[in-house]
This record gives sequence, C-alpha cells and structure tokens, in this order.
Amino acid sequence: MAKKYMSLSDVVEEIFRSESEGESEGGSEAESIDSFVEDAFALGEDVAVDMTLVRRSKRPCSPSPRGAPKKRPSEPEPESEEGWHDMADEDEEPHQFPFCPRRTPGVQLDFHQDYSPLDLFRLFFTKDVLKLLCDNTNGNAARKHALGLHTPWSDVDAEDMLQYLSIVLYLGLVKPSAARDLWRKDRLHKHPFPCSVMPGYRYEAIGAFIHMSDTTADAINDQLKGQAGYDGLFRLKPLQDQILAACRAYYHPHRNLAIDERMVASKARHGMKQYLKDKPTKWGFKLFVLADSKTGYTCDFSVYQGKALTPSGNGLSFDAVVNLLRVPYLGTGYHVFVDNFYTSAALFRHLHRIHYGACGTIRENRIGFPKTKVNSLPKKAVRGDMRWIRDGPLLYVKWKDTREVSMCSSIHKAYSGKSVLRRARNPDGTWARRAVTIPEPVLEYNKYMGGVDLSDALIKYFSVTQKCRRWYKKLFLHFVDIAVVNSYILHKEMALEKQHKPITPEALQRDSLFTAS
Repeated sequence: MAKKYMSLSDVVEEIFRSESEGESEGGSEAESIDSFVEDAFALGEDVAVDMTLVRRSKRPCSPSPRGAPKKRPSEPEPESEEGWHDMADEDEEPHQFPFCPRRTPGVQLDFHQDYSPLDLFRLFFTKDVLKLLCDNTNGNAARKHALGLHTPWSDVDAEDMLQYLSIVLYLGLVKPSAARDLWRKDRLHKHPFPCSVMPGYRYEAIGAFIHMSDTTADAINDQLKGQAGYDGLFRLKPLQDQILAACRAYYHPHRNLAIDERMVASKARHGMKQYLKDKPTKWGFKLFVLADSKTGYTCDFSVYQGKALTPSGNGLSFDAVVNLLRVPYLGTGYHVFVDNFYTSAALFRHLHRIHYGACGTIRENRIGFPKTKVNSLPKKAVRGDMRWIRDGPLLYVKWKDTREVSMCSSIHKAYSGKSVLRRARNPDGTWARRAVTIPEPVLEYNKYMGGVDLSDALIKYFSVTQKCRRWYKKLFLHFVDIAVVNSYILHKEMALEKQHKPITPEALQRDSLFTAS
C-alpha cells in the first residue's frame, strides 16, 4: 500500500526546491545597497546633514586645475555670534509647549473587562488578520502546485493558522536546534505539545507556504521593478498595515518618546538587506521604531527600503523621524529623544514649529552646529566641566565625562545644579564615588532614550524568529514578536493600574499558546 504522506524531510526539500524555480521574491543580492548615500547610512551618517560628507558628495570627479580656487558648499551658521558659556553663566528656561495628546496616555482598553493572554494577542492577530493569512497562504500553495509542486496540501482555515501560530510561540519558549526536533519520538527530544496540535509535516508545509499578500498582485508589482509605482514592501504591506493599526489603536504613548533603529537579523536574499559591521546584528533588515520611553511599547515603525528616498530633501535621518511622528494621531507637546544619527538643527527646528520638543546627542560636523571656538571646552577639561551656547530655540551643550559628549535640545536649560555619581581614582590609587555635575539634556537623555532598547530587550528574551530562506517570512515572524511584546506591555500596564501583580513575559507567551491550541 502506498504511503499517504511524504516524509517530513521530503516535504521540506521539495517545497524549498520550488522556491528557487522561476519565482521573484522582490529582490536579489545584485540589488544590494552600494551607493555613496547608502554606504554613509551603513556607517550611521547622513549625507544631507554631515558637512564633511556634503563636501565629498559634491566633489567633482575630475581634479581641479592646479591653482584654481576650490568652492565649498555654503553652510548655514548659527545666528548667535557669541562664544560658549560655562556653568557660571545662567541659561534661561526654554518655552515648553503644553502637552496635548489626542487620547489619555496609556492602555486604550476597557479596564472593567478581564483579558486573557490570548485575548491580548488576538488584538493584533484578529479574525480579519487570520483570514488574510489563510487566503493568501492558500493562494500561494495553489500557485506553486500549478507550477508543478507535488507536496501534499489541504487549505488552511483560521483554526489551522492559530494552531500554527501557537507552535511558533512555543518555539520562542523552548528554542530547539531545529523545529522538526519538536516531533521526534526519542525520550531526549520528545515534546508532547506540538504533537497534540498538528503533525510536523503540516507545520512545515504551512510555514513554507505562509504568505501575506495576493500572489497575483505580487506578480503585477514585480513587473514594475525599476519603475514608478513599484513597492519593495508589497509582500509585507497587508499584514504590516494591520499590525501598525493595532499598535496605534490599543495604546497611546506618554509624553517622552524614543526613536531608534532596530535590526531584524537575516541573511535572506533581498536588496533591502543591510550590512552594518559595527553592530551586534550585522546582516538584516533595518526598522525605524517609535517607542514609549516609559514602557517600551512599539507605537509605530517603518521598514527601511534602501535607496535613501528622502522626499523632503532634508536627508534620511530627517524623514525617518518626521514620518513616525503622526501629529493627527499623537497630538502635540511630545518630547522626542534620538541619537546622533538623527539629531540635526533642521530636524529640531522643524519639530519645534509643529510643537514638539527634541533632545539628542549630536555630531559636531552636523550642519548648524556652532563653529565658534571662543571659550570652548578645553581638550584637558576635567570630568564634569561643560560649555553651552543657545541659538534661538536650540541649546547646544558640550560636557566632559570619560569623553566629550555633545548634545542638542529644544526642551532643556543648560544646567540646573544636578550631579551624578562617578567612580574616580584618588591620588593614593584607591577608587571612590564622586559627585560630577551633569547638564540637564544629558540627564534626561539617559533617562528617556532607552525606549526602543527596552522593547528590543523584551523581543530578544522570547523571540520567535527562525532561520528563513524568504525575506518576508523573517519580517512576518518579527511582527509576531511585536504582537507578543506589546500584548505583554498591555497586560502589565492594566495589572499595575488594578494593583495586581503582572505575570511574566514567559507566562504570557505560554498561556497564549496553550489557550490557542
């Protein structure tokens, strides 16, 4: 009698063999980012606002005739002609815009209702989302079978998809060396839960065919590659839009926001993939993320597509921030904290005009940074020494810690008398803790900039990410990560408001998957 099903390894081999036969996945390594602008971005620099890069990008290809004067690009100087001030000079308190959020900050759910872990997860993976995944996954399987794939397949429904997601969450808890180990029968690897949910071949097949967009529309979009109207994120957009809508709907951020990059590790073949040699995650997809500094909740995000499209003409760093700060959704009066890739005079002045405050570390080669050397911070400044200068609504600060730190802020005065404890060596060689003066922008930056880092830490703790051959599946799994972490933050904030003890992230993820089964 013939076998009803192929073996698990045969299923996986045939499915992935079909992946490479005549199918465009929206990019290739030949499209890898190699322009001057992209190379600068990979180093954390922005050609539009870093003066040394502005000069290099405008340098002529052929050498200038000997003795010919070299023209330098015009660089706007700060309005102030005065030198730097020290701590003895009193700075004025800047005008603060009133905080006017569109909704009361915090969780936007009925606190009189009890939400199980699965209820919270289903806020992000709703019935509509499950239907979207089922329809497009079934369509993808039908297309591949029409192309000659012979692996067994039956269409998935919402219950199948929810069970598939429960095993994805389970993988984030147990982290086996290979997913197929979950269905092994030997005592060392035996896992009762996955076997009770679905057979291993079924899980592998759903994972291989999982799709977020209509395959017919994919083909039309692929034909536009290199032309106006092509969308490099087309295979992500249907699910990405749903996850973003849920992130915004069920939580409103508090006043202090952080914007930073997040790398989703991947070596999948795609032109959007980035290589950042100085980052722990060197290969992967880059996201720009807006997070609540208080809780780490991911409020908004965008996937970086490459090619540095900057509609405003003010640079990638400018547009990345402005595109995440949706005034009709957020309101006004927010304080935004960014690192030195984003900080520029142009960005902070723009945010000031729309009633947003901003604070961040800044590179001294940024256009608009004060050029004056009068009373500047000396090279041998002692720890805690500082200088400041004000240019309209912007405050620039130099402060000596273990190294020199430069800041820009539109929401702080230079110094308010505060200090921090630092370890310092005494003349006799012993160590002691000493009070070191600290500027207000540095103090608040250290307090509020970690919103995205907090979110990243929660994601990495129980990430469901897996090795994937297809780029969009890697980002699909990251969307699951966002849903799990945001669900946990919703649970935690509601529990604290009710004066209950929150469950742990592990318990929430465990309860979600067991209920899902």
